[in-house]
Amino acid sequence: MTGRGIIMPDMTRASQALGAAFFDRPADRVARDLLGQWLVVCGAGGRPQRHLVFETEAYLGAHDLACHGSKGLTKRNATMFGPAGRWYVYLCYGMHWMLNVVTGAEGVPAAVLIRGAGGHEGPGRLTRALGIDRAFDGAVAGPRSGLWFEESGVAVPSRLVERTPRIGVGYAGPWAEKPLRFVVDPRRLSRGTPATRSPRRTRGLH
Repeated sequence: MTGRGIIMPDMTRASQALGAAFFDRPADRVARDLLGQWLVVCGAGGRPQRHLVFETEAYLGAHDLACHGSKGLTKRNATMFGPAGRWYVYLCYGMHWMLNVVTGAEGVPAAVLIRGAGGHEGPGRLTRALGIDRAFDGAVAGPRSGLWFEESGVAVPSRLVERTPRIGVGYAGPWAEKPLRFVVDPRRLSRGTPATRSPRRTRGLH
């Protein structure tokens, strides 16, 4: 971390892709630890574009009433029941693609929703900006799929992490207020120039 509380990734170290072992853990731990890591997508000409993750949500499994897996296995959520470290991408409101990474043991429908990275706030805006759609569903989150996570060398301190209820899950009874959304102010994560937006509770998308 530099002065004024800006957290700088270590641009001198070789980044490594986060492997299956990173994701083979409870979703809330993965969601917290993804803050400050790179979300990487292959851009034009195959050149990687890196975006620092600043907002995530955890969905813990079939017992979590806000989780798609709470109603059992369906065609839509089948990827959630698979191995950790795969992308789960679904369409929300018939227009917004939601990017999730599967976590935990195979057979447990748990995942982490990526709500914000780089200069993109909100899960629908993020996928639209990065060109992410259903084609990634079920693919391994690794370089071969063209979409993956890398270590940034950043360890975001707990004092900078805000935990809130998840967005748009009012239907989930007591689970609606569980503090399973993890946010770090994107202005604290920087390549050198602070981001211009602060995190807020965006409405509706989940």
